[in-house]
Amino acid sequence: MASGKMENGQQQQARRRRNGEVVVDGSEILQLVENKEAFGKFVEQKFRLLDADGDGRLSVRELQPAVADIGAAIGLPARGSSAQADHIYSEVLNEFTKGKKESVSKSEFQRVLSDILLGMAAGLKRDPIVILRINGEDLNEFVESPRYEPEMAAIFSQVESGNSTLQQCMLAALRQLTVDHGMPPASDSWVMENIIEPALQELHGDNLEQPVTQEVFFQEFRKLLAIVMRRLQGHPVIVAHTENTFDGNGIKKLLSNKLELDKLLDCVWRGVPKEKDRTAKQYIRVAFDRMADSINLPPYGAVEQVDAVVNEAFKMAKAEDGKAVDETEFKKLLTEILGAVMLQLDGNPISVSTNSVLHEPMSTSSTLLSPSPPSPMMLGNGKLGDQ
Repeated sequence: MASGKMENGQQQQARRRRNGEVVVDGSEILQLVENKEAFGKFVEQKFRLLDADGDGRLSVRELQPAVADIGAAIGLPARGSSAQADHIYSEVLNEFTKGKKESVSKSEFQRVLSDILLGMAAGLKRDPIVILRINGEDLNEFVESPRYEPEMAAIFSQVESGNSTLQQCMLAALRQLTVDHGMPPASDSWVMENIIEPALQELHGDNLEQPVTQEVFFQEFRKLLAIVMRRLQGHPVIVAHTENTFDGNGIKKLLSNKLELDKLLDCVWRGVPKEKDRTAKQYIRVAFDRMADSINLPPYGAVEQVDAVVNEAFKMAKAEDGKAVDETEFKKLLTEILGAVMLQLDGNPISVSTNSVLHEPMSTSSTLLSPSPPSPMMLGNGKLGDQ
């Protein structure tokens, strides 16, 4: 696809502003936590909701819904999906219980929740979520623009395999269109059932199951998009959109500041379980994930491409052989891993976008964290890397 024909980032942002996008940047969370009276009432409400037996303390069992919501909010996959993610869920629980207590008081709950929400606010400030209302206007603008024909020719060359039917090509082409074309994610089940499938049924051409030429594809796909536009006008789709590039700069800044590096290494060392001043190497991964926000990386399990880079760095450092290490070895291994990840991302930055359809009102997206703004992983069933 020729870059000269593509709409640039500034043009996309200007068009989105015209169409009334909403940016979730963490400011509402920050205002809530900093307003002592409002945050106190918020904690009271959530504590009462979680305290099933009404004894004024939250047991480990009663904390589980809070831990699950926090995991979703910071981008973790569901508990049980990976050993690494389960480690982090356990660490979130340990933030409340300190690994020893069987229950926590309201004041303890408030202190830890405040720290977690402030961390979320900082993350949203760095990587805001854009809430888009897709109603067919942008899609119509794309179809009528000089971009349409060259981009669709490029897409056709990608999706046509020689014996593909017209319907197969059109479905594959729809999956190639993004929110920047004015198309909601075709991978979403609601979009497929309520927008795309009815549009195909309305098109009902006899040649849908026939082999396709580029000329026929151009003609029929334009008709299909006209029907999709009309359906979007009647059923606008709300999408949470994020864009992130992981290039290792966060790690580079940390490694260049010895004072901050030592401070962060001291902090994560204090937080891991120890026996006779030594800890198992498995906790190096937990410690690395605790550092993620400080080095501009996603939590482990959230972005597959970044996970692969981190896994390779751990393998090179032999950091998962099950042996115990002391404080010096622990910090040395972590620093080596940070350097390896930085070099890999510096040479091959990873860009990721998410487009998640909002199927529920935003205020009910999370039992615990409502009414705070949602994160991509909390919304609908979109996954990192969609479109």
